[in-house]
Amino acid sequence: MAESRHSLFRALSRSQWSGFLKGVEKEGLRVDRNGFIAQTPHPEALGSALTHPRITTDYSEALLELITPVCDSTDAMLASLRDIHAFVQQHLGDEVFWAASMPCELDGDESIPIARYGRSNIGQLKHVYRQGLAVRYGRIMQSIAGAHYNLSLPDSFWQHWQSVLGDQQSLRDFKSEQYFWLIRNFRRRSWLLMLLFGASPALDASFVAGVKHSLSRFDDRTWQGDTATSLRMGDLGYHNNAQASLNICFNELATYTGTLDRAIHTTWPPYEAIGTRRGDQFIQINTSILQIENEYYSAVRPKRTTERGEKPIQALDARGVEYIEVRCLDLDPFSPVGVNRAQIDFLDLFLLDCLLSDSPRIGDAECDRLDDNYKSVVAQGRDPSLTLCQGGHRTPVSDLAKALLDRLEPLAEQLDGWESGQRYRAALAAQSESLAAGVPSQRVLDAMADSGLGHRDWVMAQSQAHQRQLREEGLSAVTQAEFDAMVRASMAEQEALEASDTEPFDQFLAHYLAS
Repeated sequence: MAESRHSLFRALSRSQWSGFLKGVEKEGLRVDRNGFIAQTPHPEALGSALTHPRITTDYSEALLELITPVCDSTDAMLASLRDIHAFVQQHLGDEVFWAASMPCELDGDESIPIARYGRSNIGQLKHVYRQGLAVRYGRIMQSIAGAHYNLSLPDSFWQHWQSVLGDQQSLRDFKSEQYFWLIRNFRRRSWLLMLLFGASPALDASFVAGVKHSLSRFDDRTWQGDTATSLRMGDLGYHNNAQASLNICFNELATYTGTLDRAIHTTWPPYEAIGTRRGDQFIQINTSILQIENEYYSAVRPKRTTERGEKPIQALDARGVEYIEVRCLDLDPFSPVGVNRAQIDFLDLFLLDCLLSDSPRIGDAECDRLDDNYKSVVAQGRDPSLTLCQGGHRTPVSDLAKALLDRLEPLAEQLDGWESGQRYRAALAAQSESLAAGVPSQRVLDAMADSGLGHRDWVMAQSQAHQRQLREEGLSAVTQAEFDAMVRASMAEQEALEASDTEPFDQFLAHYLAS
């Protein structure tokens, strides 16, 4: 079956291939000149965090999130991401945009200001959701940053592909089925991304102050995972005991939205004990296992653009899957924009192969094995003796990684042939070289050791170098004017929203939960 789909793809003509559509959502902390998390509000010069299409905040008021538009090439996407970064860097004053996934110096939960979005009901809902994350998991975990890569294929491709496969469904249902086909294989192979792109092997001691852990000393204020690739994705990063009981099913759209919907409507006793209010203040949206869908932490998500006030599940059920969001990427601290060209091109190749390879449904036993493989690479990916379970056997991770890269070569050659270039073979070669010469997590530790600096000071130096570069390069007059206009428009839109809201927030929330 795997050869069948690959063979069918190889038989396509250049005119039947429309390329990829892509975008990035890149997070990063604002940090003061001493390497401490910024206590200042979201800079007014960046516009409204609620309504700006390119610049918002994630969990914290200090945690910026930069969003590219949908682009049809890696170069266009990186250029857009670079422009957004350059505009932000102009308006940070003495503050710095943190270059790493694991945070700067912190001083407990209270040092992490929760993001605010104004007086509108939608703005208040976003703030209460974050308050809920604070009372459920604490704020420390929410100070971590990452990059989310969004990828889709245009309808022109899906129409050709549906015809080639002889499928008779509606295009909406066919696309959803095929995206879940891709997701199942992504789950089988996502450990490779943690090996190739994990870049958070160390953290500032303040992140684990008072917390029991098994890390080793790098220096007096830095801890490291001896063979870890990504502390961000490990037990000290994003995790949730309540969610361990969810068993979210990624086999198809109906099971995915059904299990998520059940979690949103199933109360969790510890959250019931907290309640939804503290006095007159809302402190969480509800007492369910999940307040909303976005609370579920996963390495990949099927996504659909939502209307204002629409829930993600409702959008998926109504209009099907629109794109895939890869959520497991650490920030690349060596890049001024947190991601790099070879990485993005490799992800395109990797995800396309996930679509073209055989992808049976994942049963409970396989699901457990996949989770174990993923966790093993996150915690021990740099251990040369590490083995993973594949096909009922334990195999060295280095052998499995090489085999996966080798299987991508014919696909890279086909795409390069269609584009008359070397882009995908170069991306593959870059990952092979990384495996041989040192994966990013090792490069980070080596750079820290060579500089004689711990995590906070090394990342601060990287961040300041990125800032100098982007400020010196600047923006064209046209691009500068476009960003200035977006700032003004976003502020006006927030003001209009707040002026038009007449429903009390408690009634708005009740209607939202009932919908």
